[in-house]
Amino acid sequence: MRKQLGVCNLCEAICGLEYTIDAGRIVSVRGNPDDPLSRGHICPKAVALQDIYDDPDRLRNPVRRTSQGEWEPISWKEALKLAATKLADVQNNHGNDAVAVYLGNPNVHSLGAMTHGTQVASALRTKNTYSATSVDQLPHQLVSHLMYGHQLLIPVPDVDRTDFLLVFGANPMASNGSLMTVPDFPKRVRELKARGGKIVLFDPRRTETAKVATEHHFVRPGTDAFVLLAMLNVLFTEGLTTPPLHAEGVDALRAAVDGFTPDKAAEITGVSADVIRCVAREFAESGAAAAYGRIGVSTQAFGTICAWAVQCLNILTGNLDRAGGAMFTEPAIDLIERGLLSRGHFDKWRSRVRGLPEAGGELPVSTLADEILTPGDGQVRALVTIAGNPVLSTPDGKRLGDALKSLDFMVAVDYYINETTQHADLILPPTSALERNHYDLVFHLLAVRNTARFTPALFPKPQGARDDWEIFRDLALGVIHRRKRKPTLAKRLTMEVRLRLSPTLTVDGLLRTGQRKLSLKQLKAHPEGIDLGPLRPVLPGRLRTKDKRIQLAPQLLLDDLHRLAEVPVASEGDLVLIGRRHQRDCNSWMHNTERLTKGRPRHQLLINPQDLAARNLIDGESVTVTSRVGEVTVEVQATDDMMPGVVSLPHGYGHAAKNVNHLNNAEKLPGVSINDLTDPELLDVSGNAAFSGVPVRVTAAQ
Repeated sequence: MRKQLGVCNLCEAICGLEYTIDAGRIVSVRGNPDDPLSRGHICPKAVALQDIYDDPDRLRNPVRRTSQGEWEPISWKEALKLAATKLADVQNNHGNDAVAVYLGNPNVHSLGAMTHGTQVASALRTKNTYSATSVDQLPHQLVSHLMYGHQLLIPVPDVDRTDFLLVFGANPMASNGSLMTVPDFPKRVRELKARGGKIVLFDPRRTETAKVATEHHFVRPGTDAFVLLAMLNVLFTEGLTTPPLHAEGVDALRAAVDGFTPDKAAEITGVSADVIRCVAREFAESGAAAAYGRIGVSTQAFGTICAWAVQCLNILTGNLDRAGGAMFTEPAIDLIERGLLSRGHFDKWRSRVRGLPEAGGELPVSTLADEILTPGDGQVRALVTIAGNPVLSTPDGKRLGDALKSLDFMVAVDYYINETTQHADLILPPTSALERNHYDLVFHLLAVRNTARFTPALFPKPQGARDDWEIFRDLALGVIHRRKRKPTLAKRLTMEVRLRLSPTLTVDGLLRTGQRKLSLKQLKAHPEGIDLGPLRPVLPGRLRTKDKRIQLAPQLLLDDLHRLAEVPVASEGDLVLIGRRHQRDCNSWMHNTERLTKGRPRHQLLINPQDLAARNLIDGESVTVTSRVGEVTVEVQATDDMMPGVVSLPHGYGHAAKNVNHLNNAEKLPGVSINDLTDPELLDVSGNAAFSGVPVRVTAAQ
């Protein structure tokens, strides 16, 4: 029996773990109390790492779909040759953009995917690159690019020292933070309250976080921007602004929010003008305060305006880059400082069918089905999906599923057959998270404390298996060598050197040449992690804008205010749909582990009792929920936790809980996919999908 320290890389909290292993099997998993970031915290998802490792339904070797729709094993050599040949043939015959790439959320949780996965898209040289970013956090990245000069220069609340945490549309009690790596949020909230601080939350549902907040205020979905801009209006009209000297555009911002008064916001949002004024004043007058908005505000029609207004609240009150406010990290491997991540850009090209702008080199995934189904020059004829299930997790998933059937070729890097990969011609399964080394390149960049930690593989890689980076390496090189129009020899040699360098060696090199002057040897000697201290003020030096100034009034956002001003007041009786998540869920994955799905059902449509009675519906009965693009049938549950006029379905349900050889033979998880209702036509200016606030009708099921 042995003990080994590890990490849970299923969500952004990156909690440190302690495993007890006996005869090659995990017998216990507990939180590591010596981890300087997670401090012993563990949530139910951590045990799922073992379940994935042991899962008999997880693919261990490549499989190819036969003409009869069955799956047959294929060798790695054959599989990689087939994938590279088919992709190169499509590009040789129809152009580079005829191949599309989709990157799912798990990529950012894998070291090999971070160092080598993006190289596949680079090797394919296609403009049809998509990812989960445009159904999640794109507004935040665009705002950081416009204001601070880099798409991942995203400030996080200094929760361990703040006196006032103002939250819009986030539920860190369930998510453990998002674009804010904050393990053990429950204890950190208790500590905040113990030092006399408070947490104020605006959300259309009384979430787990709302129930521990000092104050919770209902806000109608899709209207948060009015509340946020009205708070900025209060700061200006009452003389409560103290912006830093390196902030540009204060006067332009003042003029822009002049018409967005608390009284106007109250008419549209359901939040009283008095509450807006009171919260704005308290925020400005607190000793140290931090405003934070997340999935509920980023996945709506005005997500970018919301993300912008949150940043402006912090900046105008002097709470950006100060202890207890919103601060920037200084990670041991600084992807921003080293120039290893693109600063970002916007609207350099547009999608072929709908003319939607790219952001950071990616097109909105809401238009992927259009690009596949619409004939003509540049039509997508082949697809590479990497650790993603867009049929379940992107708008109007049924239409996308139908579109995938028409492709000439599809290859998936995944170890499950799911709603998306069932359409693939070839599936290439990597090793599991417990069989490969790990270092969090991104989440140390978003953490509430500066730390560094390297986790060696818990188990040896099985004979013949491949890590994800090895798959990406051979796939990328295989396509390059088979394409007619090859990069220059110098570019090919540079890419080959990068692809053949293992993620572990890459991490060691980056640590040694970073400002912290660490090494892999040091991190291995401290598997619990090394504490690099609390967040520190770093501005204006860390800004990546050309003039080293914060841009408070980007023209793109000023122009979008005209669209916001035209939002009508909601009609009596209208219903709008929002999503939700649970601590035992991980977006649209992890639903095939019994330990995370057992217990009371949590898939129902939540609705306020008033709305239930107004439609002559009965608590617990099946109802039909209809939107512009589809309808689903699900049980309904009455609860006062929902704001009147708002209904909620969880994200990621309605799919196979067990992937036995083929999806059609699999056990179905109770519930339905919210994305069969979400509308691909509803987008934020950034191109992010507007999941929050989708108009729906709820009737008794026939």
